[in-house]
Amino acid sequence: MSQFSKMQHRREQWTDKAKQRGKAERYERREKARIKTERDQLSQALKASEARVRALEAQLGGLATRAKVDVVPIALQLFLEARISFRAVSRVLVLLALALGIQHAPCAQTILNWVIRLTIVRLDAARTLRGLPLDQAPLTNGLIWMIDSSMGLGAGKMLAVLALEAHHHQLVRGAPALRHVHCLGVAVADSWTGETIAEVLKRLIAQMGRPAADRKDGGSDWHKAAELLAAAGLASPCLAEVSHAAAGMLKRYDQHHPAFERFLSACGRVSGTLKHTLLACLAPPTVRTKARVLPVHRLFTWAARLLQLSPAGGAKAGSILARLRACMDELPECKNLIKRFGGDAQGLLQCPKMLKTQGLCPDTLAQCEPLIDARPSSVVRQEFRASLVYQLDIAKTLGLDCVGMPISSETIASLFGVGKHQGVGQTQEAARIALRLPAFCGAPTREAAEQVLGVSVARQHEFTAALTSLTQQRREVLAHPECLESLRREPDSPHWALIPSPKNRDMHEVIIDSKATYENDNGTPLAPPDDSMVIDHTGPPVCDRIVLTS
Repeated sequence: MSQFSKMQHRREQWTDKAKQRGKAERYERREKARIKTERDQLSQALKASEARVRALEAQLGGLATRAKVDVVPIALQLFLEARISFRAVSRVLVLLALALGIQHAPCAQTILNWVIRLTIVRLDAARTLRGLPLDQAPLTNGLIWMIDSSMGLGAGKMLAVLALEAHHHQLVRGAPALRHVHCLGVAVADSWTGETIAEVLKRLIAQMGRPAADRKDGGSDWHKAAELLAAAGLASPCLAEVSHAAAGMLKRYDQHHPAFERFLSACGRVSGTLKHTLLACLAPPTVRTKARVLPVHRLFTWAARLLQLSPAGGAKAGSILARLRACMDELPECKNLIKRFGGDAQGLLQCPKMLKTQGLCPDTLAQCEPLIDARPSSVVRQEFRASLVYQLDIAKTLGLDCVGMPISSETIASLFGVGKHQGVGQTQEAARIALRLPAFCGAPTREAAEQVLGVSVARQHEFTAALTSLTQQRREVLAHPECLESLRREPDSPHWALIPSPKNRDMHEVIIDSKATYENDNGTPLAPPDDSMVIDHTGPPVCDRIVLTS
């Protein structure tokens, strides 16, 4: 082998060794980098795990990680929005205490106290409540008041006043809900007359100003209250609740029909026959036939669908159809009434549903026209159309015809329904229900929770001092029979009310209307100012009334 060949062979061997050595070194560098990255990741995961372990150990050791002000909104949301009982809220918070970082879950009584204090906070905030100004009604507070009453257990009857923004349909899409309204006041009395209702409304107007409109049902006591307010110069346009108006029309024209009572009696007998049988799924719904909103239309809808299950012709003996026909009682004889009432009720219920979500304006009234024209009874068509036109004129006077005027008061009916079933148990006392109604209005926020914790125990006791508890009366009377006469009440005893008032006066205090008399230098009394020249709630914030004199 030549010298050149030897040199070339040695160079090739050296190159192969260098490649193998470089490949091994590059592999070693990649493995070291991978191992270092995994080591860093494991170190970070270990630190995070140790931090979580320390946090859990701190919680188990009794160190709270969540402030109390953060627990209050959670508890209030579970009760007011999730609609579970006080004890259920406490049990849920106990189960979630570790995950939420709660040291001690509140008990049911604590949550009840928070709800009562939220009522105090809501009524305190109602003093300064104002809506968007109305150009057509400059001397009003820009709110529409919803007024209604409801009965509870015992002699008490509740009266509630809710405030809704007059421009609701311009600000919020959809129907008004409990989170959109504010409770201005609640009161409980043995009975409500036009005079007592007017007294409560006068007290509210003195604190809140005159509303843009009042929305109430068509009872005689409400008409009397409106007349008394008008005589005092405090009248506002009265809006008829659309569902109540429609139900009143159906009640006037169909309830006195000869077959109406026959139909209701047949429904009761059919219900008793179908229950506890194979046909129990066809039993009629349970409705209160004497309710003012007249939900009896559900019975007519059920009867119409039930009659469709029985086609013309014979039925085989022993068949399901034969058994059904044997249970129908006198429903087939009421077919004409069922058809006419169902036709009238269908359109009158569709129109309120549309007006509830969009408000009353010329466009929604035009959409209701085909539904009204399709009703079988001409008298019902004319009266319902005239009612909507009259209320549209009120909307024009307030300047709400372009945005849609709220015309439904189902919100206050929903408030009474929730209040009677949420957190009161089997004893639905009117005073206990009224005490919690303001808390259901609005949404529980952190700011409200801070104010709830700021309410003292003494103020809560003062707030509920006038509350009459049926449970407490039962315990006292059953343990001491000689205290039975203590249940007697005076016929003219004042009612119990929670109404916003100046901070130096209790909310449930009875206000006495007194007028001061002023004299000239010679001792002759000055003539009192003319009430027609008195403008309420104008001028600086410290002025409630300004008297214009010539």
